[in-house]
Amino acid sequence: MGIIASRAGHGPSARELAAATPASRDRYVDLLRVASLAVVVLGHWLMAAVTPEGQVGNLLAVVPGLQILTWALQVMPVFFFVGGFSHALAHRSRPQYADFLRARLQRLLRPTTVFIGVWSALALAVQLLGADDGLTGVALRLVAQPLWFTGIYLAMVAFTPPLLRLHVRWGWGAFAALTAGAVLVDLLRFAGGVPYVGFLNFGLVWLAIHQLGFLRADGLLRRPGLLAAAGLTGAGLLVRFGPYPLSMVGMPGEKVSNMAPPTLALLCHGLWLVGAVELLKGPGARFAARARVWRAVVAANGVAMTAFLWHLTAMLGVYGTLLALGTRLPEPASAGWWAQTPPRLIAAAVVTALLVALFRRFEQPSARPAGALTPGRGGGRLAALGITLALLGVLGLSMTGFGGLLEGHTATLVAVQVSAPAAVAMALAGWFLVERAGRE
Repeated sequence: MGIIASRAGHGPSARELAAATPASRDRYVDLLRVASLAVVVLGHWLMAAVTPEGQVGNLLAVVPGLQILTWALQVMPVFFFVGGFSHALAHRSRPQYADFLRARLQRLLRPTTVFIGVWSALALAVQLLGADDGLTGVALRLVAQPLWFTGIYLAMVAFTPPLLRLHVRWGWGAFAALTAGAVLVDLLRFAGGVPYVGFLNFGLVWLAIHQLGFLRADGLLRRPGLLAAAGLTGAGLLVRFGPYPLSMVGMPGEKVSNMAPPTLALLCHGLWLVGAVELLKGPGARFAARARVWRAVVAANGVAMTAFLWHLTAMLGVYGTLLALGTRLPEPASAGWWAQTPPRLIAAAVVTALLVALFRRFEQPSARPAGALTPGRGGGRLAALGITLALLGVLGLSMTGFGGLLEGHTATLVAVQVSAPAAVAMALAGWFLVERAGRE
C-alpha cells in the first residue's frame, strides 16, 4: 500500500506525522495493521480467477492444493487482534461511550458510507441502462463482500466497553468464556443440527480474538509460543477429525465454511496467527522503528480503509477492461494465467491508487480537536442506535450486493430476509446517527 502514500493536501504529511510519533507508541501494532490488510488485498486479487467467458471463479477451487496456503495467508484474525489492542487504549483515554464510538468510527464509517453511496448510484444507473448482466452483474455482487469486515469491526467497537470491563475483572477468564461459547455453538450446530445457531459465532469467534488484543494491552500474552502451538494443533485436529474444511477462507459450493459463519477451527487458526506474530514482535518492532519503514506505515495507515474498500472494484475493473478490449483471458491456473498475473496485479494496484487518491479525503480524521465534543446524556443512546443500524446495513449489503436495488433484491442475514434498498438505508442512517451522537 506504500504506492498510495502521497500527501492528501490537507493536514500534516506522512513524513511530518512520522517525525512527531511519540517514543511510547507501539509501532509494531501499526505495522501489523497495514501488513494484514495488504495480505488480504493481495489474496483477493490472486483468488479472483476470471475465465475466458467472463465467469468469475476462485483460484483455490481451481487448484485445491493451494488451500493449505490459507493457514498462513488468512490473516484477518491479526487485524481484529490489533483492533482489540487499539480499542482498549482508546477507550481508556475516551471513556464516554458516544465520544469513544465517534472517535473510533470516523475513519471507518465515513469512507464506507461514501463507498456505499457511490456504488448504489452506479448500480441504479447500470440497472436503468439494462447493463447489469455478465461481469457487471457479478461485480455488483462481489464488490460488496468486503463489507462483512466493516460490520464485524463495528460490532467490536460497540462491544469494547462491556467486554473491556469483563477483561479487567476476569482477564483470561473473559476470553475463555467467549471460547467456550464458540465451542457450544459448534456442538449445537454440527452435533445437534440446531438451525441458525452457527451465526452466533460471528460474534463469539471474532470477539474472542479481539479479546486477545485486550490481553496484549495489559501485558498478559506472556507465552506466545504456547498459544501458537495450541492453536495450530487444535486447528489441525479439528480439520483432520471434524466436519471442518481445510480452507480458512470461504469456498464456492462448500457445504461447510470456516468463515461464514466462523467455526472453532477458525478460532484456533486465529490463536496460531496471534501467537506467531507475537513471537516476531522483537524483530518486527525493530523493523518498524526504521525511519523509512515507519513513514511508509504511517502513510499506508492513513488510507488503509479506503484501499480495502475499493480493491475489488479495481481488480474487477482491470478484468472488465481486458474483456472490453477483446483480450482473450487464459484459463485460470494455466501457464498463461500465471504469466499474466504480475502485470494484472500491477494494474490493479495502479487503479486502486487512483481510487484512493479520489476518495482518501473521507478517511482523514476530523479537524475538530480532541475534547471539543461533549456529548450529552442522549449521545450514548443515539450512538448505540446508530452503530446497530450501520452494523445491520453493511452486513446486509455484504449479503445482497448492489444488484437489484430497483426490485428490492433480498438475501438472508442470519434468519431474517433483508433487501438491498433497506440495507443501504440502514447503513446511511446509522452513519448519520453516529455522527450526530458526538454533537448531542
